[in-house]
Amino acid sequence: MVAVSRDQIIALAIRHLNGDPTASMAQIAEATGVSRATLHRHFASREELLVVLGSRALDGWERGQRQAAIEEAAASADPARITTALHGLLAGMVDDVQEHGFALTEHVMTKLPGLQERADELEEREIAFYLAAQRAGVLRSDLPARWISNTVYGLLVAVRESLRRGDVARRDIERTLLETFLRGTA
Repeated sequence: MVAVSRDQIIALAIRHLNGDPTASMAQIAEATGVSRATLHRHFASREELLVVLGSRALDGWERGQRQAAIEEAAASADPARITTALHGLLAGMVDDVQEHGFALTEHVMTKLPGLQERADELEEREIAFYLAAQRAGVLRSDLPARWISNTVYGLLVAVRESLRRGDVARRDIERTLLETFLRGTA
């Protein structure tokens, strides 16, 4: 086997887990082109690997929130600015799902140390943004903000599955997500 760096193992493990979130360490080792011993030198257990991968997925989620400037848009109370931030947030999520779709599976975020707490913080930040969007008239005010958050999560699972199965072309997925979300919540 060829020498593979930790970053290469991580990238290949992500790709493999996006296709099979329940893959064993042996399957991940095979998919990454390293021996199980090499994989275990980098990650003592599957849980340790998933914590690293889950942390990267959360980093992407947080980066997407920052890039969309949701906190600034919420503080502005400007409907146009909030709308722009909402579109940016959802578009960024599509990219993250394509990269880290495995993290949407419950057994990754809810069962690993430290990940659920951080995911909860990021979700609360988004819920505050959805509340601001409701107050500004961008999103329907008759829906609970947490319901809106859960709807986004459900749509992201649909994005992941549609991309994985080839049901929707990558070039169409962002538009499909935005239209589905906005027609139901705007």
